[in-house]
Amino acid sequence: MTVTDDGPRSRQKLIRGPGILLVWLYGVMVVGAVSRSAVQISTDFHKAPLAYTLSAIAGVVYGFITYSLVRGGETARKAALVCCAAELVGVLAVGTWTLAEPSAFPDATVWSDFGMGYLFIPVLLPVTAVFWLRTSRSQGGPPESEGPARD
Repeated sequence: MTVTDDGPRSRQKLIRGPGILLVWLYGVMVVGAVSRSAVQISTDFHKAPLAYTLSAIAGVVYGFITYSLVRGGETARKAALVCCAAELVGVLAVGTWTLAEPSAFPDATVWSDFGMGYLFIPVLLPVTAVFWLRTSRSQGGPPESEGPARD
C-alpha cells in the first residue's frame, strides 16, 4: 500500500543541501531576535515599543519558517514561501521606514536599515529561502522515506 497524502512517507525533505544552511541561519535568527526583543520588551518597552514589537514579530516569523523547513512536505513548503515573502516585505518596509523617518525608531529593530545590525542577513535570507523553496519544488527531490512503501 502506498501512502499518497502529505503524510510522513510522501513528505518532501526541505532540509537537504542548501536547506540545511537555511535551517541553521533561521535558527540563529530566531535566537537573536527573540532573545533581543524579550530583553528589550521586559526592560525598556517604553523607550521604543514599535521597534521592540517588530523585533518580536520577526522572531516569531523566523521560528515558523524554521519549523516549516524542518517539518517538510508540500504544505510546509507553501507556508514557508508565504512567510518568507511576508518577511521580505517586512524587511523592505521597515528598512525603508528607518531610513526615511529615523525618529520613528528610537532604537533599532532586527529589520532596521535592511538588517544592517545583523550583517544584512534579514534581507538576504528570505530572498535565498524563496529561491531554495521554489527550486526544491521544481527538482522534486526524494521523499523523506526513500525505501519502498510497505503493506
